[in-house]
Amino acid sequence: MNFELITDKYASVVRLPGKMVMAQTPTYRAAILDYINQGHTRLVIDMSNLEYIDSSGLSVLISARKQAMSYQGNIVLLNPKSSVRALIELTRLHHIMDIYESEEHALVSLSSVEEIAS
Repeated sequence: MNFELITDKYASVVRLPGKMVMAQTPTYRAAILDYINQGHTRLVIDMSNLEYIDSSGLSVLISARKQAMSYQGNIVLLNPKSSVRALIELTRLHHIMDIYESEEHALVSLSSVEEIAS
């Protein structure tokens, strides 16, 4: 498995690898859901290195969002390449997961007013 978790003040950044396909999705799903269950419920999914994702990869994102939301968290997407973004829009996932071009904006979007004020 090759993804990177970076904990920031407001959220964690999950940097996805170049491909997210059926062969790897059980491993990715388990790792991300475990990370969420440990209390990291606000995630920025950095897709800037992701060249290809299939339907099973998209299902990992949906499962992660569902799990994060069960803890009052959320997931946003960062920098998908045009081909990946086209698939996200085709499947209408952009209606349930916001997409950002800036990591800073993505992180701040997941912060609460109380945390920004402190």
